[in-house]
Amino acid sequence: MKPLRVKEIRNLLQGELISGNELWNVNNAIYYNRHDLTKSNTLMFVSRIDAINWHEINNKGPSLVISDKPSSELKNALPNTTVIKVKSLVQSYWKFMDYYRNLFQIPVVAITGTCGKTTTKEMIKHILSKDWNIQASVSSKNEPRQSLPYLMGIDEKTKAAVFELGLGNIGNIKHQCNIYQPTIGIITNIGVHHLDGCGNLEGYIKAKSEIVEGIKKDGILILNADDSNTKKVPLHSFKGKILYFGVSEKSHFRASNIRFINRGMKFQIHFSNQTYDAFIPGYGEHQVYNALAAIAAVNEMGMDVKEAISRIATYKNMTRHLEFSNGIGESTIIDDTWTNNPTSVEAALKVLDSIGQGKKIILVLGDIKRLGNFEKKYHREIGSLVAKRNIHTLITIGSKAEEIAKQAMEEGIEATVHVFPNVTGVIDVLKPILDRNTILLIKGPMSSRSMIDFANSLKQK
Repeated sequence: MKPLRVKEIRNLLQGELISGNELWNVNNAIYYNRHDLTKSNTLMFVSRIDAINWHEINNKGPSLVISDKPSSELKNALPNTTVIKVKSLVQSYWKFMDYYRNLFQIPVVAITGTCGKTTTKEMIKHILSKDWNIQASVSSKNEPRQSLPYLMGIDEKTKAAVFELGLGNIGNIKHQCNIYQPTIGIITNIGVHHLDGCGNLEGYIKAKSEIVEGIKKDGILILNADDSNTKKVPLHSFKGKILYFGVSEKSHFRASNIRFINRGMKFQIHFSNQTYDAFIPGYGEHQVYNALAAIAAVNEMGMDVKEAISRIATYKNMTRHLEFSNGIGESTIIDDTWTNNPTSVEAALKVLDSIGQGKKIILVLGDIKRLGNFEKKYHREIGSLVAKRNIHTLITIGSKAEEIAKQAMEEGIEATVHVFPNVTGVIDVLKPILDRNTILLIKGPMSSRSMIDFANSLKQK
């Protein structure tokens, strides 16, 4: 965080100094009881309903408390704590974040999508980090409550920022965009997820569409030209620049001649009447789409396309993202337990279509969560996708995933099918059939520690 004088903050918020000294600098900002208080020189927004541990705050001092609690409560502060009373904590919170964000005239990228947002974010960070100091969200930790700490991570050395937008409910993306005020927005794709919070697919598309209004004036929107649900995003009110990526002719950044090669994808990129050869580590056409979106973004920040392509070739694929490992019996294990939704399952099956010819294919599929009233429908649709393929063994884990097995069997799948309520006993079925000709794909919900541990148990140590 860029250091800010306490007096400057009080003047900004038009607050009343209740106690303490205002001639020192704040180096950190949190929302009390939402974020951990770990540092000195911390500003904390304290709501009326929060119980204050004045000793904890004072021990981390100097500390700054900003609150709209009654003055009688705020006068209990200890000597190492400065207290400023404001009329409205909510208004002060947003005013502070808006002020801080606009201290920096830098590119800020915000990424949403059902799949690929973490990978695209990491690709952009990888490309830019050679020359620039980049602030970015961590891994897939993209909840709205993380937005304030991420924003505070921008300082005078930061040349650009790239943030992944989490979506659990309608309004989440709008909330995060109000904080980040992105200059570039990316929608990787829109499949099916979080229907419990958005009601249905239409509600989910509407929630994703909040990024359009969230981009700063004259900003840039980067969209998947080939994704059917992204085409439903209303763009009539967007006044900035729109760029498309994909394989269709509509794409400004277009991929062609896509091929699976050793450890990744080889393809060509067509942009501005030029053609470039490209490579990206990691398997699947979806990986090519992620790369196109990342290259489009960094190009808008001023990086030459050829240079961006050379840098993305050294990108290290993330763990548990279609991660290949040597497994039991010299088999190949594909660990794709990072996330689990219908879009990512279909993408993984397409990878198997390309690399699994002549191999014995085993699928281990876990529950897909957050589908609301549509759980059975989408698990059944995955069952149909599986039934069409030449698979040796299908294993489902969990009560929801059982619908995958039921649908596949109803459609006459020739594979051996096993249904398990949990991972117990699955290894006993797998060990006798795992050999050097076997490829096993395992997918399960990110929150399932048992599925993650089970995937690791299949790998050779």
